[in-house]
Amino acid sequence: MRRNFVILLLLCLFVTLLSACSKNETSKLADNSDNASNKENVELTISAAASLQDVLNKLATQYENEHPNISITYNFGGSGALQQQISNGAPVDLFFSAAEDKFDLLVEEGFIEKNKGTDLVGNELVLVVGKDQAQNIRAFEDLPKIKKMAIGTPETVPAGKYAVETLERSNLLKKVEQQIVYAKDVRQVLTYVETGNVDAGIVYKTDAMISSKVKIAAVAKDNTHSPIIYPVGIIKGTSHKKEAEKFYNYLQKEETLKTFEKFGFHKVKK
Repeated sequence: MRRNFVILLLLCLFVTLLSACSKNETSKLADNSDNASNKENVELTISAAASLQDVLNKLATQYENEHPNISITYNFGGSGALQQQISNGAPVDLFFSAAEDKFDLLVEEGFIEKNKGTDLVGNELVLVVGKDQAQNIRAFEDLPKIKKMAIGTPETVPAGKYAVETLERSNLLKKVEQQIVYAKDVRQVLTYVETGNVDAGIVYKTDAMISSKVKIAAVAKDNTHSPIIYPVGIIKGTSHKKEAEKFYNYLQKEETLKTFEKFGFHKVKK
């Protein structure tokens, strides 16, 4: 009798353990399912100024390695053109502008909330010439003696607007306006100078730094143009709000800002 009782007790214990294991496995499967759904693949679309191309591509590689479920797609171009695209309903998650006025327009139109945007980095404006150019161009004042120079289209390219301001305040615009060739963005200006299609161009310092075919002839003084500030913000209608906020915060980290500095940008005092 006692033996039968022991066998019965052991059977009960076995059934209890089997049930517990089954529940544990079910729980693990549920957790794994939750984790899989939480890490659903997401593609972030970021419209960014052409002058940010090199640094943002590097940051995208780093970020995607740390977040395998996130892929970043950039739409590079002139800030004005990008702003117009967003105003017309282009599906974008973040906007990274090379000018505050283009960014502010989207804030005014309700596409970006004020508390979801920040001035991130700054840049400098420089005059560049071909590395092997024979002409002796050492200052903005030397521009009247060249045949052709390139700048971005001022209405849509912030660097072009800053270039016009610098030429105006240096009393040079009327002297060189017949020599000016307009480009769709700063990278096209850089290409024109690299290929010798123009004798000089006005671009950002960061663009000049990435080219082995040009050299900086002069740096524009800060008082000759508006401050060159790059604001970034989350588009209000993003369908990936959580992921967009995470990348937005990542851009503001100290380590990320150091990467910007390596590419020639500088921190903005707030």
